[in-house]
Amino acid sequence: MSNENNQGYVYILTNPSFREDWVKIGKSSRPVDVRSKELDNTAVPLPFEIYATLKTSKYDKVEKQIHKQIDRLTDLRIRQNREFFNIAPSVALDIMRDIADLLEDAELAVYVDGKPVISGSKEEDKKIKAANENEKRKQAKPAFKFHMVGLNVGDMIVFDALNLPVKVASDDKIEYEDRLWSLSAFTAEFLPEKMQNTSGAYQGPKYFSYKGKTLNVLREELENK
Repeated sequence: MSNENNQGYVYILTNPSFREDWVKIGKSSRPVDVRSKELDNTAVPLPFEIYATLKTSKYDKVEKQIHKQIDRLTDLRIRQNREFFNIAPSVALDIMRDIADLLEDAELAVYVDGKPVISGSKEEDKKIKAANENEKRKQAKPAFKFHMVGLNVGDMIVFDALNLPVKVASDDKIEYEDRLWSLSAFTAEFLPEKMQNTSGAYQGPKYFSYKGKTLNVLREELENK
């Protein structure tokens, strides 16, 4: 019987700065969000995003098996001594699922909007991936500008996490303590630790409000009109 204390993770990571068919497939004895943060360094322009994880006591063997299965398809490693592969994340997930089906203690999770969703079958994988793609399409909007919600330079908005008023300094910047910030950069810098996500990337308009409504809600209301 597997000892849960010896369980670890095999992970599939993507990165917005990479091509869509590039993934990193590795293993970790610790939670994958910890590992993904370790990989966030100056060599990578943007943080890694968790696509899927497989928790099992046989994580070391599973990682090697996934690598072997991909290598059998063709020479898909971007560099032979690295865990990066030129393969669509959905294909990597299918291979991970096939192996997970053979394990008694496997717990497969697919990530949607940065959060893990436990998956029990390939059909569920498809639904989860469809939801994930739908979420990405929703997010593929033009970058937020204050004029989109009728705000002008000098108007005051509130950083809701700290109930902190800040001033609109330009169409896409705010001013705080004589320094200019984008909404996302300000959020990443000042958001309380308990509210932070695993990727370290934030949609700034969700965290600021004007007259009691968040900026993203104001934008949606105006766009729907």
